[in-house]
Amino acid sequence: MTAGGRGPVRYGPPAPGSGLPVLPELADVCAAAARHGTPQPPGGGAALRQAACGYWWRRGLHGGPDDMVAAPGAQPLLFALLAAYDGDVLMSRPCPAWWTPQVRLLGRRAHHVPAPADAGGVPDPFALLETVRRVRAEGGAPGVLLLSPADDPTATVAPPELVREVCEAAVGEGLRIVSDETWRDTVHRPRETVLFSPAEMWPDEVVVVADSAGSLLPAGWPMAVARCPATPRGAALRARTLDLLTALGAVVPGPVAAAAGYALGDPEAVTARARAAAALHARVAAAAHRAVLVSGALARTPQAGRHLYADLGPLRDRLAGAGITDSMELETHLSGRLAMPVPGGHRFGDEPGALRVRLSTGPLLGSTREQRLASLAAERPRGTPG
Repeated sequence: MTAGGRGPVRYGPPAPGSGLPVLPELADVCAAAARHGTPQPPGGGAALRQAACGYWWRRGLHGGPDDMVAAPGAQPLLFALLAAYDGDVLMSRPCPAWWTPQVRLLGRRAHHVPAPADAGGVPDPFALLETVRRVRAEGGAPGVLLLSPADDPTATVAPPELVREVCEAAVGEGLRIVSDETWRDTVHRPRETVLFSPAEMWPDEVVVVADSAGSLLPAGWPMAVARCPATPRGAALRARTLDLLTALGAVVPGPVAAAAGYALGDPEAVTARARAAAALHARVAAAAHRAVLVSGALARTPQAGRHLYADLGPLRDRLAGAGITDSMELETHLSGRLAMPVPGGHRFGDEPGALRVRLSTGPLLGSTREQRLASLAAERPRGTPG
């Protein structure tokens, strides 16, 4: 986030980082691959796609290597997928900060549908149907539904029955579904929380996308993978997506592909770090959530990821006395006050007048590498509220 530039204001912040040092095993694999200069083909080489295939199989989503597409990050991958589809795009409000710019860059219309009160990441099914009908009545052509069962920015996990109802409505209206499951391996209480992928019920209708920055690789090593349906229509979608990635020159760097292939195999070093990191961020998010509620503000209980979404609407009068009347002013104030980026809700599709912000837990783990590693084993990491 920069003070003077307009780009970050328009296009929004990156996904919350882990705040943890690079896993040594990943660094070793990446360094070893750096000795070789063979480029990856668009969509990923055979070894990377085979690893992605195994990753999804172990999570109940079947498919073969030829159904997988890899790209250097979720942004170019989603851009290529959406370009391969026709029609306008529907998504929940709020939604990840980078979704709407992708749609607009393609010259499509993005329609934000309110999320229900109990979870973000998916739109209210009745509001979705109403929006589809309204858009068609206005001459639009709704074609794709974007959703995220484990959500950024709200940090919630949508109940399976809600995901099912939304997808039934979308399929009934002829919409294609893209499910962003980047945060599925960051669920705070995996034994108590059921994460339902739409592809479990509609494997022939749903494309699943995951960014490795969620739980596998450092954010600075960009790699994302999509699982396309194992159908003729899915094969055609994959072929068009590969054409677009080729035209963009969007290929995964060789060393990153090697590290990603290793991480996608769920080795113990990676899974142990992911479990420990999820538990750590759960503790920090719970403490931050308590602090938000004590202040008189509101927030859904965080269930996944490395952040929470706070609504300071109940404090509107007090904030107005300090000259803060919208989410842009609130972002500027809190980012300076907390000495860390605190993006406002306008970046996530919320109305600017709504006083909402996303708070990240990564900056609360400590200021040095040693402190962050120590936080993995600490009962109460540095910087968290008491």
